[in-house]
Amino acid sequence: MSTARTSVPEVLDALKDVTYPADKDRLVSAARQAGASEEVVKALGGMPAEEYTNRADVARSVRVDPDSDLGTDATQRAEQARHGGKPGLSQHLREEPRTPIQEEFDR
Repeated sequence: MSTARTSVPEVLDALKDVTYPADKDRLVSAARQAGASEEVVKALGGMPAEEYTNRADVARSVRVDPDSDLGTDATQRAEQARHGGKPGLSQHLREEPRTPIQEEFDR
């Protein structure tokens, strides 16, 4: 599934008049009524169909361009891909080769 090319602040701006809790359909409808861009509507449509209790829940769940909030460029993404892991995966969760000393302790 591809992500929409928008940002979290754009999405939240389109939802400034929403009363929470609200479900996904209500958020999409409110964004359309507020005149949000098609990218914002697509981003909201990509969220899980559940009830959102506040703006922070929406910000955590909305699917936006992965680069919009991180400020990464193509070089940084390529470096991350070489080192393994998915975008946004914490370093401590990535698999790393074991050192000879660690292998010796495991015997």
